[in-house]
Amino acid sequence: MVITDIIEKKKNGLKLTKEEIEFFINGYVDGSVADYQASALLMAICIRGMDRDETVDLTLAMRDSGDKVDLSAIDGIRVDKHSTGGVGDDTSFLVAPLVAACGCKVAKMSGRGLGFTGGTLDKLESIPGFSVNLDQNAFVDTVSKFGLSIIGQSKDIVPADKKLYALRDVTATVESLPLIASSIMSKKLAMGCDAIVLDVKTGNGALMKNLKDSIKLADIMVGIGRMAGVKTSAVVTDMNQPLGNCIGNSLAVKESIEILRDNIECDIKTVSMTLAAKILLLSGICDNNSEAMEMLEDKFYSGKALVKLAQMIEAQGGNADIVDDLSLLPQAAEVIDVRADDEGYISEIRTSEVGMAACMLGAGRMKKEDTIDPSVGIVLKKRLGDFVKKGEVLAEFHVNDKKNLEDAEKRFKAAYSVSEQQPDELPLIYTIIDE
Repeated sequence: MVITDIIEKKKNGLKLTKEEIEFFINGYVDGSVADYQASALLMAICIRGMDRDETVDLTLAMRDSGDKVDLSAIDGIRVDKHSTGGVGDDTSFLVAPLVAACGCKVAKMSGRGLGFTGGTLDKLESIPGFSVNLDQNAFVDTVSKFGLSIIGQSKDIVPADKKLYALRDVTATVESLPLIASSIMSKKLAMGCDAIVLDVKTGNGALMKNLKDSIKLADIMVGIGRMAGVKTSAVVTDMNQPLGNCIGNSLAVKESIEILRDNIECDIKTVSMTLAAKILLLSGICDNNSEAMEMLEDKFYSGKALVKLAQMIEAQGGNADIVDDLSLLPQAAEVIDVRADDEGYISEIRTSEVGMAACMLGAGRMKKEDTIDPSVGIVLKKRLGDFVKKGEVLAEFHVNDKKNLEDAEKRFKAAYSVSEQQPDELPLIYTIIDE
C-alpha cells in the first residue's frame, strides 16, 4: 500500500478498508507515515467523514497500536466511566465509590486537564500523599481488594491517539465526530472493561455545543463499543452551566466528600446517580432503574460509598482522614467575594468563561508544562434561574496569587447575564442511548 493512494481515496469521499486504516495507523506510529501525510488524511476525514465501519476500524487500529490492560485477574464485573468534559464536572468521585459499594469493579485510567481546571488526576493529587502512578499489578490488586482505583494513563496505552491528537490540535481537525469518537473509545477499549458508560456533555461549556451533535457523538461511541463486544451506553447531560458549584481541584474533592456525607443536594449528585444506575444495569447487578436507584441510595445514605472512597485513597498512599477532616486538604490563603453588578434572574452562564476565570486564578493549565495550584478556584453561590440582587455574592474566589485577580473577576462577571424574567429550566439529562 501507498499512503498517498489512501489520502486520495478519502479525499474523493470513498470508503477506506480495514487494511488501509491499519496501514495508516501502524505507519504513523512507527514513523513511516510522515506528519504532513497524516495531516492530509486527517483533513480529508474531517471534510469527507467516515461511516460506522470505518470509525470502528479506526478505533480498533488505534487501540491495538500499543499495550492493553489485562484485567483478567479481577473477579466480577469490570466497569469504566468516561465524561467528554466540562466545568465543575467531577462525577467520577461520586460514581466510582457508589458502584464499587454495589459490587462493581471500577478500573479507571484518567488524564490531566488542559484549560479550565485540572483533570481527575490533578484533583486526586490535591489529596496529600495520593499517587496516581500505580503499576499494573498494584492497580489490579487495588481494584480487586477495594472495588475501585483511578490512575494515570500509561504512555504505552494507545500511542497512536497521543500522536494523532497532538497533530489534530495544530491542524484544525479536532472537531470531527469520527476522530473524536475513535480517540475516546480507543482508550476506553484498551482498558479491557466489560461495560462502559459515557457521559456526553452538551451546551456552551461542552465540546459539543448543540444537542444534535452531542447525540450523534454518543450514538457513534455506543455503536463502537457494542461492535467491539463491550456493553456500552451513553447519557447526554447538560453543560450550559458548571455541573458542580466548586471549580478547582481540592475544592472539587471537598464538594464530592460533602455530597457523600449527605450535606449537599445538587445537580452533580443527580447526574452521578443516573450514571451509576446505568452502570448497575449494564453490569447485570440490577434488572431495572428503580432497583438500581434503591441500591445506590442505600450505599449513599449508609455511608458505604464514602468508605469506598476512603479505601481507595488509603490504598493509593493518600491521607484517608480527609473524608472526616476537610481542613487536611490544601486551602487558599484568601477567600474573596465576587458581587453582582446588576439585579435580576440569572438567564445565562457562559460556562467556558467561568472555567477560564478559574484557570486564571491558577486552578488549570493553558500549557502542559504549567503548574496547577491545588488550593485555588471558584465556589459558585448563584446558578441559572436564581434571582440575584445588586451587590449580592455571585461566587467566592479562593486565591493565593492576585496577579490575575482583577482580570479573572472581570471575565467571571462577563460570563453572567441577568434578565427581568426567570428563564426556563434546562433538563439535566437529555437522553440515554443504549444502542
